[in-house]
Amino acid sequence: MKEVPQLGSRVRALRRRRGLSQVQLAERLSISASYLNLIEHNRRALSAPLLIKLAQIFELDLTTFAAENDARLATEVMEAFGDSLFEGHELVAEEVRELSASSPALARAVLTLYHAYQHARESAQTLALRLYDRDDLTGVDRSRLPSEEVSDLLQRHVNYFPELEEGADALRRDARLDGEDLYQALVRHLHDAFSVQVRVETVAAMRGAVRRYDEASRVLSLSEALRRGSRNFQVACQLGLLRESATLDRISSDALLTTDESRALGRVTLANYFAGAVIMPYRPLLEAARQERYDLDLLGHRFRASFEQVCHRLTSLRRPGAEGVPFHFVRIDVAGNISKRFSASGLRFARFSGACPRWNVFAAFLTPGMIRVQVQQMPDGTKYFWVARTIRRNPGGYHAPLSVLAIGMGCEIGYARELVYADGVDLTSAEAVVPVGVTCRLCERSDCAQRAFPALQHPMRVNENVRGLSFFAPVEER
Repeated sequence: MKEVPQLGSRVRALRRRRGLSQVQLAERLSISASYLNLIEHNRRALSAPLLIKLAQIFELDLTTFAAENDARLATEVMEAFGDSLFEGHELVAEEVRELSASSPALARAVLTLYHAYQHARESAQTLALRLYDRDDLTGVDRSRLPSEEVSDLLQRHVNYFPELEEGADALRRDARLDGEDLYQALVRHLHDAFSVQVRVETVAAMRGAVRRYDEASRVLSLSEALRRGSRNFQVACQLGLLRESATLDRISSDALLTTDESRALGRVTLANYFAGAVIMPYRPLLEAARQERYDLDLLGHRFRASFEQVCHRLTSLRRPGAEGVPFHFVRIDVAGNISKRFSASGLRFARFSGACPRWNVFAAFLTPGMIRVQVQQMPDGTKYFWVARTIRRNPGGYHAPLSVLAIGMGCEIGYARELVYADGVDLTSAEAVVPVGVTCRLCERSDCAQRAFPALQHPMRVNENVRGLSFFAPVEER
């Protein structure tokens, strides 16, 4: 069962931060001090009217009280404490969750400190390797990865940016993109509006790039290796960079993006969002997705978009009053590195360590190009329905290195019947459910044969005379 959100400690922390007594805050809320005391100790529920009053008094966004935000923060703090650095400190999961709920600022400060420690450790390892290899020392002092900061920005906005949606709709009207030849219409508008010429160049001439814009000559070069749908996307992306520059700058100025590299990556990511909105406009895509029950390949054919582009775009259908299925999305390589992630479903991804090997996105590599489905259950009882498939990238000809990635996306089990991929799957069958976790250190399952590390919640005990399902799986003593 999902945990009921406990907001009392959050209210108490906010009150103390403002230096208010229970009597003073109770007066502002028009309730008794004794009733406020019950709320702060989670013995009375925080009603919607009181929640709104609190948001007004403390000048907060209501999402500050979102249980999902608390759970995500608690998971990240738990993952940080899962580092071997803290072994022997007997940390209790409930205490970590209480810290995250009652003092979110303190919990985020702990994460910041752990980030600094983690990067200092990585820098020291890099320095040691470079000294050993007699290499230069450039870039040893690394800040937090730009990709991580951009992922946090997308998560904060629930991967929905109304201004970019409006800009994409305006472009479709201005460029008259309702005809059959989308590519020619985009190219024509790029020339008419910005005097930019588009050229398709050979792979050799592009020198490893698939899109290159020369601002001085106002020439946009595209690789011949791009298929028509991808050419549409890249031209739309360039239009986003030119038309929506001010909007991209404003969103990328968010405090979450702390470096020039992060802000630059943020602009590119948002321009890609804009391109997706141009190629797959919100309302037509939502209607088609509902009609075709989220058939990813069919939607790709209809909107001339790749499998990955369709998956990306479906996660952004979060317009209030016209939402699509709340999906999570992840992209990994064969080594298990997560290069993209987003979650609107409530599923939380590991930030500091690898994901659960039981996720079907890893199994997708065993059957390249085929859709794999999975019903999985998290340790808290929440069930998710997953769809996963590999994608291939070949930027050139025969000698070009082939890149194989896996895309996974899913939703809570209650939405599964809206997806064509759930046809024929017994969603109520206990045998069909695969027990999974977020990552080994946070997972409490002791009967997993694929466990790679001991669980944070259970200290490691080794008995040389007894072997369990895995080296870290506890077994009963005789």
